[in-house]
Formats: sequence, structure tokens, C-alpha cells
Amino acid sequence: MMRTTVPPVACVGGPRLTAGFAEFGRLDLLAHEEVHGPIGPVEPAALLRLAEAIDLKGKGGAGFPFARKLRAVLESCERQDLAAVVVVNATEGEPASWKDKVLLTRAPHLVLDGAALAAYALDAEEIVIGVADDDVGRPSLTEALQERRMPVPTTIVTVPHRFISGEGGALVNGINGLPHIPPGTKKRSSDSGVNGLPTLLSNAETYAQLAVAARIGPYEYAALGTDDEPGTVLLTVTGAAKRPAVVECAAGTPLREILELCEVPDGPGILMGGYHGKWITPEAAARAEVSRRGLAAVGGTLGAGIIVPLGRDTCPLGEAAQVVRYLAGESAGQCGPCKMGLPDLARAVDLAVSGSAPIEVVRAAAGDVKGRGACSHPDGTARFALSAMEVFAEDLRLHATGEGCGKRVKGLMGLPGAPDGNPQKLTLDWSRCDGHGLCAHVVPDFIRLDGNGYPAFPATPVPTWLRQGALKAVKVCPELALRLVKAE
Repeated sequence: MMRTTVPPVACVGGPRLTAGFAEFGRLDLLAHEEVHGPIGPVEPAALLRLAEAIDLKGKGGAGFPFARKLRAVLESCERQDLAAVVVVNATEGEPASWKDKVLLTRAPHLVLDGAALAAYALDAEEIVIGVADDDVGRPSLTEALQERRMPVPTTIVTVPHRFISGEGGALVNGINGLPHIPPGTKKRSSDSGVNGLPTLLSNAETYAQLAVAARIGPYEYAALGTDDEPGTVLLTVTGAAKRPAVVECAAGTPLREILELCEVPDGPGILMGGYHGKWITPEAAARAEVSRRGLAAVGGTLGAGIIVPLGRDTCPLGEAAQVVRYLAGESAGQCGPCKMGLPDLARAVDLAVSGSAPIEVVRAAAGDVKGRGACSHPDGTARFALSAMEVFAEDLRLHATGEGCGKRVKGLMGLPGAPDGNPQKLTLDWSRCDGHGLCAHVVPDFIRLDGNGYPAFPATPVPTWLRQGALKAVKVCPELALRLVKAE
């Protein structure tokens, strides 16, 4: 289940973002300045050179170069003769991730330093920090803002703790008073973001890394890490780890060192990068390095620095199927690939796991959503599902025999409760169903007819935007075979 308290913090090599944690716990302003030293404003050209010299990339998952974002906002401000807004994305909607919450609760001034540097360089009129409504990071951040003066007005905006709330466009929408979902069309926040102004939007860790680099300079910053990925990264290690933790390490650190530190047992696979990431085998993990290039070389991804290992006492396919169901329910429900395609993908994965359908059904369903969404949610979900089918191929073979792997699903993926707080799913009384097919006509986005003309639907809770249609399908069933019940 999802944690409700901040996990322990560990470090492999010299600490930077986590410096002072052992001595002070949470760093207030005095402790922060004692550990990290003073920092002054940096001119736009100098900040651009610094970001380029350390090849700073976004730490929220996409890995977009920070310097390109900064330059795009500078150019947009000049072209449109408008002021800029700096947005810190600390929402961390990924349920398995805790690195940004650790920064907010223990090193908030490092995040604020980075935001202040960007605001000065852009001559911004405002800083906005987005946090989740789980009340984990906001108290510490509020206290930090009371301890110091920021160069421009700085506000905290709370967004729903949902997977899609952390998407950049969804955060901008939420700040602008719109629903906290991605925009229906792809927009560049550097051109028009908060209040229609050019907006620099990046992850909390990205700003913290910028603050470290501004203090020590690009050469010392590159003393840790690899040639093409200098510096450190923050990792969240959960799942079957006996010592789950947020770990800071230099880029290029062997992954096995992180797994040993967190006492990860032998298992069938490790999820790298979170719910939009990829699974890798234990053999791949043994030779992988913690960097974007190092993980890509073994079929994984760094993503937002999330590592979820599984133990041998859980059903890996069942664990993966639960995540796909969750992601299908987390859709904004505003475009076809999400609204219709992800429930289809969840259904396909459920059928494959139950041994009722071959892997080709999953591949076809994933192919129907890849590259077609208004945001990256369909692509990420498809990537996760296909990766699970590949890495757990032997388990899939066992499930296809009808015998299964003989293991129950322990729930190691950190899934939270359903977003609507009252999840419901459809059930069917086969002794009553005569295959009229009316239910599939009423809610075709969720119910299909199988080859024999009988209704088929996934075991996932009915998405909130299809709830009314599901209720109507229950009411029109002439044999009273269809039911909507609480999902456990």
C-alpha cells in the first residue's frame, strides 16, 4: 500500500541534495546556509551556460534539457513582451515516488533557491509551487517560505493527488483554475502557461540540482557522475525492498549497490522508472548502471528515479495487471486513446494473465493507444504493459496453461486507493445472462461482446466518467444479470 510517512534517506557516495540530513534532519534556513553556504543571483546568460555545462535535465521523468526550457521562455518573453512565471512541479503524482516529498520535508530551501535563481534570471513576476493534497510536503514548504524572503511573490497551489495531476499541462491548468487534467491539445508552457504568460516549469529536484550547481560550479559538480550525465540522482526504492528508502547516488553507480543497500531480495523482475517505466530482469539489473544511458542499455529507463523490485513470493503478472487497471482509471477521459483504449488494454492484460488470451491481444491493444494521446499517459501505460509481458514471459506461459504460477498478488506496487474514493466494478451472473447484448450498446467504452455474443469487461473498477453508463447498462439488462458492486 502507499506510504503515509516519508521513508528513510540513504546516500551512496558523497551527499549533495541530502547533505546535512544526518546532522539536522530537516534543514531550516540557518542549517541550510551552514551546510550549503550563501548563494547570490545569476544573470540569464550565466545561468544558461551553467545549465548547459552540467547538462541538467528534468528530473520529473521526461528528462527534457533545462537549458532549452530556460532559453525558450527567455525568447518567448522577449518576442511577446511579457513577464514570465516560474513553476515548481512538486506534485509527485506517481504513487511509488517519494524523492520530491523528501526534498520538501527536509531540504525545502534548496528547492526554493533554485526557483529563486530562475525567477531572477527571467525577471519573473511570480513563483508558483504545486504540491499534492496529501499534506506531506506543504507544511515544511510553508514554514520555509516564512523563514526567508523570495525575490518575487511565491505561492503554493494544492492539486489532487492523482497520477495525471503531475503532468505539466495538468498542473498549469490547475493553477489557472481549470480542471487538474492535461489539456486536450499539446501546448508549450514556454509560450503560454500560467495566466497566459511564458512559464518555466520543471520538477522540484531539478531546481534543487540547479541550486547545488550554482554554488559549486560546473567543474566540481561534474566530479560526481558520468561524462554525459554529471552529478547525482535521487532514487525511490520500494516494493519488496526490506529497507525501502530514498537514495542519493552519483550517476553511473552500479544498480546492484543500490539494491544491496536497500536489501532487495531475489525476484523475477524490477520496475525502473515507475508506472510509465519498464521492467528489467535480475540479470539486467546485475550489470546496469544508474543513469539514463546505463539503464537504456539493459532495456530499462531512469524516468523519475523510481525502483520497484518484486520478490519471488508474489505473482508478477498479477502485480502488473493491478497497475494497468489503476492507470486505466487514472485517465482524464478526454481523448479516445485514454477513454476507450486504456480500458481495452486493461481488459487485454487481465485476459492474458488469466490464460484466456494470447500475448498478441495485449500487443494489439497497446498498439491502438501508442502515439495517439493528447498527453503521454497512453504511451506510458502501453510501455509498462508490454514490458511486463516480455520480462515475465515464463510466468505468462504458466498462466496460459490454466494452472497459473501458484502465487498470490501481495500488492507491492504502492497503489493508492481509487481516485473516486468509492470504486465499483461490474459483475455478471452467468446463470441469468442470455446474451442480449444491450449492455454493450449502452456503454461500449467498457463492455464488449465476445465471439459468442456474451458481454466481456475488465476486472478494473469502472472509470468515474463511465459510471453513469454502467448504471444504465445494469438497469436495461432484461435478465437482471448485470450488477455494479463495490470493488475491493
